[in-house]
Amino acid sequence: MGDLILLSEAQMRRIEPYFPQSHGMPRVDDRRVISGIVFVIRNGLRWRDVPPGYGPHKTIYNRFVRWSRLGIFNKIFAALARKGGKPHRLMIDATHLKAHRTAASLLKRVCSQMYRPHQGGLNSKLHAVCDGYGRPLIMLLSEGQTSDFKGAASMLAALPRARDLLGDKGYDAGWFRQALAERGIAACIPSKSNRKIPIEHDRKLYRQRHKIENMFGRLKDWRRVHTRYDRCAHTFMSAICIAAFVIFWL
Repeated sequence: MGDLILLSEAQMRRIEPYFPQSHGMPRVDDRRVISGIVFVIRNGLRWRDVPPGYGPHKTIYNRFVRWSRLGIFNKIFAALARKGGKPHRLMIDATHLKAHRTAASLLKRVCSQMYRPHQGGLNSKLHAVCDGYGRPLIMLLSEGQTSDFKGAASMLAALPRARDLLGDKGYDAGWFRQALAERGIAACIPSKSNRKIPIEHDRKLYRQRHKIENMFGRLKDWRRVHTRYDRCAHTFMSAICIAAFVIFWL
């Protein structure tokens, strides 16, 4: 056990309230199993290759899949992000996450698992809103060819109140600017080159947008986030949520 990387007891206390109730026989030690799940996602391992000190690999895998179906990891991420305090600034962006070639067979069977063929191969798209410190607040997984507009529209209702929002040219749309204004959020978004009357933006403030790009970079440091091995969207989204709350919120 001494060589294992475990979540601390303080970290476990923050996430344990969101675990489902154990019925019947007591569960295998939550701290070891959750730490094993984190270890696999961070290092991009096959589940069978998890070090035995974390417990049986089937137990770790089954726990991950079962709790993913229940949305437990998504709930933990959302709850911890809410406890981060009211953001003064928001940033929005999206990034592509390439799928491993073994996912190709899924396209013949299921077309709703957030995979689509693309010029660069199979991929999914992660849309995110983060706060002024570059910590993710809202995340949405979509098909690879989904536009930034559609991702923004899907996350709009969940946007918290803030002073301003930073986004790149992909979010330069009149309806989006209007929706932000109605929420009292100032848009710091450069105008597209084809906009007849360019809209000025705070160039100095816009330089802060690198923080959301850094956030994506840190998430992609986790191998099972950088490359999607999961066939099911709910398990892949769980992996992303786990990486997000361990890196930014624990």
